[in-house]
Amino acid sequence: MLSIDKTAGSFLYSQVVDLVGDQIEGGVLRPGDRLPSLRQLSERLDVSVPTVRQAYIELERQGRVESRPQSGFYVRGGSASPLVRPAACRQRRPAMVRCRSLIDRVYAGIHQRDVLPFGIANPTMARPAVKALNRAMKRVMSRAEERSLDYAPTDGEPALRRQIAHRYCELGGRVDAGDISITHGGQEALALALMAVAGQGDIVAVESPTYHGALERIESLGMLAVEIETCPEEGLMLDALGRALDRHDIKACLFSSSINNPLGSATSDAHREELVALLEARDVPLIEDDVYADLMFDGSRPRPAQFFSRKGQVLTVGSFSKTVAPGYRIGWLVAGDYENRVRMLKRGLSCSSGMLQQLTLVDFLATGEYDRHLRILRPVLKRNAERMSALVARHFPAGTRVSQPQGGSVLWLELPGDIDSDELFGRALEDGISICPGTIYSPTSRYRNFIRLSFGHPWTDAFEEGVRRLGALVDSMR
Repeated sequence: MLSIDKTAGSFLYSQVVDLVGDQIEGGVLRPGDRLPSLRQLSERLDVSVPTVRQAYIELERQGRVESRPQSGFYVRGGSASPLVRPAACRQRRPAMVRCRSLIDRVYAGIHQRDVLPFGIANPTMARPAVKALNRAMKRVMSRAEERSLDYAPTDGEPALRRQIAHRYCELGGRVDAGDISITHGGQEALALALMAVAGQGDIVAVESPTYHGALERIESLGMLAVEIETCPEEGLMLDALGRALDRHDIKACLFSSSINNPLGSATSDAHREELVALLEARDVPLIEDDVYADLMFDGSRPRPAQFFSRKGQVLTVGSFSKTVAPGYRIGWLVAGDYENRVRMLKRGLSCSSGMLQQLTLVDFLATGEYDRHLRILRPVLKRNAERMSALVARHFPAGTRVSQPQGGSVLWLELPGDIDSDELFGRALEDGISICPGTIYSPTSRYRNFIRLSFGHPWTDAFEEGVRRLGALVDSMR
């Protein structure tokens, strides 16, 4: 019999989540079954209707149920088991990053002909804005003529910087165009940020798991990395970060707190505010990789951590590569108090970024095409995430667990413990499928039995068949 313990320390809605979740996991509630109405369950459990509503909303956020207008809540079908909260953090030592060799192989595989590119996070290609961008570029070439082919200012085209600043102001922040440096994609922005706040041999704290491009950049600069445990639902674990700060001389932190890559998890504004306060109390700079923030499935863009800074020690990395056109290679950095150093580094590193691409993006933003593109792209990505999760549940072996992303374009899979993802990568590539092995998301090669799969592509029969073949390959390796 279902019951609630009102004397327990946990929230009542959380107990309801656990009760319904146990029924789903135990097969009492099966895919497609309708949950009791809010009133029915509130009366059965002797709790308020708002408590049940909050529980159902949380179950829907977890991807375990879905709401149907004028009908109620139903158990979702075909979803793989979600990732679980990590065990209590065992403090790790800073480590040299040694992942470039495997990353080289991953990138080589991505660009092979006739290979299904599950290994590249390329969200905008799920619904590319080709026609709108072409129209914008034609207008720019007609107006700007020779200027569109010239060098851009080192800081970037002023009109683009104003457009970006305007978008930050719409979120309630105070960012001027002069605070923004245009970069050669998000990767250059990450490099500039790291070089501005740390040097060779310094320790940088990163999420675990974290974006492999960030680790590659740390490796190239001769820095050390220390891993901070990250929860699939809640994001970075601040208690673990606090212990690491007590133990190590950490010079900077590099986190993707808006949408984590590869988990797809998002953190609340309150969590980011607490994070900034924790770091600024110790004068530790924060680099926030914010390139996925515009791709929250529900359209609710998180506020950058920089908005909560009181000391100017937060640097924000942004990019149009994930939202518009990766080939344009246009990103930006809001550098806070490190603005002058970043400008000097930018001149020495690449001098300037492409003028034609910058002017095209100015037009794309100013005409409202960017926002129209996002309104179309987000639901496509959400639908692709649900489809891929269902395919994993159908074709991968029992025991496979899958992230429940709130945005972005990737799934993070935990495979049965005897599967070696590095070996799987090689065998999958031979079968015409590119994936990302989990080891490249950790400076210490953790996540041996994890892989990242991208759903940022147009959905096709070949795409579905590729997931089926990959699942069969995983099963054959057990």
